[in-house]
Amino acid sequence: MASTMNDEQFGGRASNFSVHENANNRISCDGSPMLMSPWNQMNPFTQSEWSVSSQDIPQNGLIGSLVREEGHIYSLAANGDLLYTGSDSKNIRVWKNMEEFSAFKSNSGLVKSIIICGEKIFTGHQDGKVRVWKTDPRDPSVHRRSGTLPKVMDILKSSILPRNYVEVKRNKTALWIKHWDAVSSLSMCEEHGFLYSASWDRTFKVWRIENSRCLESVKAHDDAVNAVVSSVDGMVYSGSADGTINVWKRSSRGRAVRHELVQTLLKQECAVTALAVNASGSVVYGGSSDGLVNFWEREKEVMTHGGVLKGHTLAVLCLAAAGNLVFSGSADKNICVWRREGNAHNCLSLLTGHTGPVKCLAVAEDKKKSTANDQRWVVYSGSLDKSIKVWSVSEMAPDLQQISMMQQPAGGDFPWGPMPSLKY
Repeated sequence: MASTMNDEQFGGRASNFSVHENANNRISCDGSPMLMSPWNQMNPFTQSEWSVSSQDIPQNGLIGSLVREEGHIYSLAANGDLLYTGSDSKNIRVWKNMEEFSAFKSNSGLVKSIIICGEKIFTGHQDGKVRVWKTDPRDPSVHRRSGTLPKVMDILKSSILPRNYVEVKRNKTALWIKHWDAVSSLSMCEEHGFLYSASWDRTFKVWRIENSRCLESVKAHDDAVNAVVSSVDGMVYSGSADGTINVWKRSSRGRAVRHELVQTLLKQECAVTALAVNASGSVVYGGSSDGLVNFWEREKEVMTHGGVLKGHTLAVLCLAAAGNLVFSGSADKNICVWRREGNAHNCLSLLTGHTGPVKCLAVAEDKKKSTANDQRWVVYSGSLDKSIKVWSVSEMAPDLQQISMMQQPAGGDFPWGPMPSLKY
C-alpha cells in the first residue's frame, strides 16, 4: 500500500542541519586556488578570507573554471578523465584535463540531460528526443550520432496500429513510444541494460539499451516529470511539478518489463525539481522549488522520512550523491556539500562563485588523491552563468560548525524565500 505524508507532518520534522544558522562560513572561488579556463588569462592565487590552522586538514575548494560563451549549461556527465557538457546552444562539448577536447552538435533541442553507458552517450533534448552517440574507435575525439530514441523504423511500425496511440491532451493523441514534450532527465540501470527517460509529458519511458526499443511508458504523475532515478535494488523514483515523489518497483517476465507504483514519498504544493539516490539504494534525496532537500531511508520494504536539509534560499535545481556525501545545487547560485553520518547530515561546505543558478552537477572519484582514510571527489557544476566549475571535495574535511569554532570568518546572512516554479 502506498504511504503518504502531508504538509503538517513535514512541518513537524526537524532538520539535521541548517546552513542558514552558519551562513558566515563559506568556501568561495575567491578563497581557493584557481586554474582559469583556456579562454581566460591566468589570475594570481588569492588569499582565503579564512584558513584552517592545521595544514594537515583536507579542505574543499575550487580547482578551475571552464568558460565557453555560447549558452547556459544545462547538463553534465563525467566519464573517466572526460567531462561532457550540454547547453542551450545545442552543442555537446567534451573536456579533458581542463581543456576542450572535442565537440559535436545535435540538430535541434537544447541538451537537458547527458548520461554515458560504455561506449554510448545518450542525450535528452528539449524537442522530446533522446539521441545516441558513439566515439570513433580510430579517433576518440570524433563523435557520431548512431541513432535516436525511438528509432524511425519503430515509429513507422507503431503508427500503423490505432492501439499504439494514446491521448496526451484534449483532442490530441501521440504514439506511446514517443515523448511529445521535453526530456527532462535520464537515468541508467546498467546491470539490466535499461535507460529511463523522464519528460514534461508526465511520463517516464523505459528503453532497452542493446536494441533501442521502448519497453514501457509509465503515466507517472499529473504534471511534468522533472527527475527520474534508478536504484541498484530495482526501484525507480520519479519527481514531478505536481509536488509528488513516487516509488516504482520493476518486475520482469521474460523480456517484458513492468513498473508498479508501491509508495508515494511526498505530496506538497511546490514542485519536486531534483532526485538522487546513494550507491546502495538505502537513501533517497528529493530537492524542491522551496529550497529544501527531503531525504528518506530504507527500512525493510519501505522508505521512511529521515529529515530535511535546509541549505538554500531558492529552488534546489540539481542533486548528486557519492560515497557518504550528497551535493545540492540551487537557483541561489550556491552548492551545499552534505556528509551523512549515521542518520544525521552535516554541511561540510558551501561552495560559492557561480554568478547564475547552478543547474547541474556531476561527481567523479579523485583516484589520484583518494586514500584509505580519505575519500576524495572531483565535483563539476554547470550554471546558467555559462560556466562550468571544478571543485575538489574531501569526505574528511571539517564541517562548517567545526570551522566556525576554529576561526571566526567574516560574512553576511542569507535571505530566505522560496522560488515558485513548475518545470526545470
